[in-house]
Amino acid sequence: MSEPRRRPIVVELDDPDVVVSPEPEPASRVTIEPEPALPAVRKPPARRRFPWGTLFWSALGGLVVLGMGASVARLIEDLFSRSEALGWLAALLAALAAFAFSGIVVREAWGLWRLSAIEDLRRRGGETLATDDHLAGGEVVREVLALTRRTPRLARARAGVEGHLDDIIDGADLVRLAERELMQPLDTEARRIVSDAAKRVSLVTAVSPRAALDMLFVLATALTVVRRLAYLYGGRPGTLGLMRLMREVITHLVLTGGMAASDSLIQQLLGHGLAAKVSARLGEGVLNGLLTARLGLAAIAVTRPLPFAALPAPTLTDVAGHLLRRGDGKGEDS
Repeated sequence: MSEPRRRPIVVELDDPDVVVSPEPEPASRVTIEPEPALPAVRKPPARRRFPWGTLFWSALGGLVVLGMGASVARLIEDLFSRSEALGWLAALLAALAAFAFSGIVVREAWGLWRLSAIEDLRRRGGETLATDDHLAGGEVVREVLALTRRTPRLARARAGVEGHLDDIIDGADLVRLAERELMQPLDTEARRIVSDAAKRVSLVTAVSPRAALDMLFVLATALTVVRRLAYLYGGRPGTLGLMRLMREVITHLVLTGGMAASDSLIQQLLGHGLAAKVSARLGEGVLNGLLTARLGLAAIAVTRPLPFAALPAPTLTDVAGHLLRRGDGKGEDS
């Protein structure tokens, strides 16, 4: 039964007969206490082995340099004993050679450092995509902008990305934005480089009379493709840097199953009926072109400063589909 409604009355606050009672506390009060933080588990640092190989090659290289220096010094002394003019000429040539050697060392060291920076940038970009850290994403994007500063075709894209650096955007979205704006033109050019190289290898090895010439041409083309892709994505590798890139490309092929890709490629060739339609030399040319394209795809993954996230990674069909189509057309004509 409901209580009778009371009529409102007017009272004065200073009336001694008026008592103001405190508000009753709620019947149910829930107190949430934070859970005690768990102690951080630190992963023990990996035990590093002593670099015996590095020490050996460094010592051996030092001995070779000392031996060459001693030989040059003896040569200069002998020339001074015969003719003072010849001695000064030899000393001048030795100084020029030493200056050029120092420049080569600096260039190689700079190239190796730049490749290491790109590799670290790609790793941190992948971590940012996983953790969605805004500060880390901003640092990654700023380094990508600095890396592409010498690429005039990306001037408008850089301006657009720089305008979003101070916006409230998640780290992963910021990295994806930079990838769409900055990497898409470079990816298009990279596909064209790999596609042209695969086509060139296919044509040359199909008409080459010697297998040794085929191997030399494929090796030279592979080195050229890796170097061009590295320059395209901001790397400046020297001779040592190019050797390191080739090792990383081969490692990438092994880890991703690319070395066993010949089986699937042969199946593609058989599926297109090339084994029964075209000559053996043409089939070898198409297969060499497809393998060159596979190596180019691995080089793109190694030299690209950001992992593929917002943009799809190129496939073998994207860079070498014309080889199979051309093979079908020639096979039907034969």
